[in-house]
Amino acid sequence: MAVIDITQEEHVAILTLNCGENRYNPQFLDAFLAALDTVETDTAATTLVVTAAHEKIFSNGIDLEWLVPVIQAEDGVTAKQFFYQLNQLFRRVVTYPLTTIAAINGHAFAGGAILACAFDFRFMRSDRGYFCFPEVDLGIPFLPGMNALLKKAMPYYMVEEMELTGVRLTAEQCEAHHIIRKACHIDELMNQTLMFAKGQNKRREVLREMKARLNQGIVHAIDVEDVAYIESGQFNIG
Repeated sequence: MAVIDITQEEHVAILTLNCGENRYNPQFLDAFLAALDTVETDTAATTLVVTAAHEKIFSNGIDLEWLVPVIQAEDGVTAKQFFYQLNQLFRRVVTYPLTTIAAINGHAFAGGAILACAFDFRFMRSDRGYFCFPEVDLGIPFLPGMNALLKKAMPYYMVEEMELTGVRLTAEQCEAHHIIRKACHIDELMNQTLMFAKGQNKRREVLREMKARLNQGIVHAIDVEDVAYIESGQFNIG
């Protein structure tokens, strides 16, 4: 099975994440970036939907079973490369020249929830799954680019509450706080997502320029502000 499947319905490209809990390690990030390149260069799609194959998890974020040993071994080069690659994915999604929609089919924790914030729109399963940033308990301070992504997708009072408490939100709570567009039962999640997605058919060149201007603060945080933290090599995990 491929790490990520690519299918298409009309002008909507659909990426399905197939890597279990879809935790971020170099192999997964490589596959995700390659899939985004394929959709952009090899299709005429104007809308992108990303969901997951796991029965209850969208993404649980960084693969700590892979990363922690890297850091414990004081392999700073590999750790830095990983965080730059992770930022490359966040940057790619937030500037992607298609309308992007996350169909969150289960738990979106940590980096999984951060990635969801990079999308233009979010739909979420209502009968199972939480949206959560547990980094405060894991001992992983957010990079400036991550904070900027959260502020794009969420009202600031919820950014503050979720980062500092690690509270778990249901889909209904996310909808009430305008973090997602709609909470849907799993039986309707893709139908509702695709109905919205098929109603979006905007020109790529316009989307590219609008996102470049709209999200320039996020890009600056990723390209400039994050570098000092990554280069410091102070990766506080746990």
